Amino acid sequence: MRIWDIHPRRLCRAHLLGEHAELHAIWSVLVNGKKGYSRHPEVLRWKGKLLALYNVHERIVTEMLRRGFKHASPLDKRLARGRAVQKARVDTLKAQLENLAKKRCKCGKTGK
Repeated sequence: MRIWDIHPRRLCRAHLLGEHAELHAIWSVLVNGKKGYSRHPEVLRWKGKLLALYNVHERIVTEMLRRGFKHASPLDKRLARGRAVQKARVDTLKAQLENLAKKRCKCGKTGK
């Protein structure tokens, strides 16, 4: 479970779509009080920051649409409360970029 702290434009197709799915899972845990993954560090860092998570979702959707994907799973903006910006990270930005560089995908090479 991960929400990258880099711009969605740098993610390959698989990571972009995967992040979108995981963001919805985190949203569901936080909004609906789901138990699964509720103690996961990635979920905990978004607690009290649903507006920031909503903003990340909108950036992901913008990139999905730019690439020609369809989007049919909007988040309820009325539930987007709390801090508008996420500053906490599970991994440093440098560590995230290094992690992506090790993967056999096109991350970092996608439409900067």
